[in-house]
This record gives sequence, structure tokens and C-alpha cells, in this order.
Amino acid sequence: MRRMDIPRTLSLRTAGLAVALAGLVGLASAATPADLLAGYQAQAGEAPSATRGQAFFTQRHGGEWACGSCHGHQPVGTGRHASTGKPIEPLAPAANAQRFTDAAKVEKWFRRNCKDVLSRECSAAEKADVLAWLMEVKP
Repeated sequence: MRRMDIPRTLSLRTAGLAVALAGLVGLASAATPADLLAGYQAQAGEAPSATRGQAFFTQRHGGEWACGSCHGHQPVGTGRHASTGKPIEPLAPAANAQRFTDAAKVEKWFRRNCKDVLSRECSAAEKADVLAWLMEVKP
């Protein structure tokens, strides 16, 4: 390797690292529930249904738990984790302004909770339906 190539190689690595870090920051960027809903709707390719979302949230889907088992069937109050008893802040955005404002956090919890309730990840349509319903629920 010639001496002149070293600074260029390092600058390319630095630029690549900067791009990667910018992408990670973008994942954790602030969002609104409406932004997230629009994204899920676009991924699903269909309009969300609050009615389907409420049904999805309250059903057990053949397993032991429903979403409402921990979040409460009216998710405007503090819930409790079904096995640990740990308090869970209200899920509805009208009752908790911090909910659905961090895309990375939303995806983390959808992934974890859907696996608990469904034994699989939720589809974009299921996320859109649940979020559409949660956005309608008022304290």
C-alpha cells in the first residue's frame, strides 16, 4: 500500500462510520403516533381499522395472554405485567404523551410483546390496526 492511499482509506472508513451512525440515530429519532401509523399503513398496503385493532388487542390468539392482559383492556391506566406484576405506564397516547414517540423503542416492544402473545412477530397491518385503536382511546 502506498503512503498516499492510507489517508484516503481512513477517510473512507470514517465517512462510512458516520453514515452508519446517522442511520442508527435515525432509528431512534422522535416520531409521532401518526407518523408511525402512516409507516405501518404504507407497509401493510391497506387502511388500518381501529375496530380490528381493538379486537386484536383484547383477544388471546390461542395463547395464555392478550395485549390487554398486561396493558389493561382500556389502556389509559397503569397496567401490570401478567407474570412479574411490574407496573406498565398507560399505552394509549392520549393518556401517555411519551408513547409511540420513538420508532426504535416501538419496534422493540412490538417485537417482544407480539412474540409473547402470538408466538410470532406482528404484521405491519396488525401494528397499524392496534395503533389506530390506541390513538382513538381517550382517558
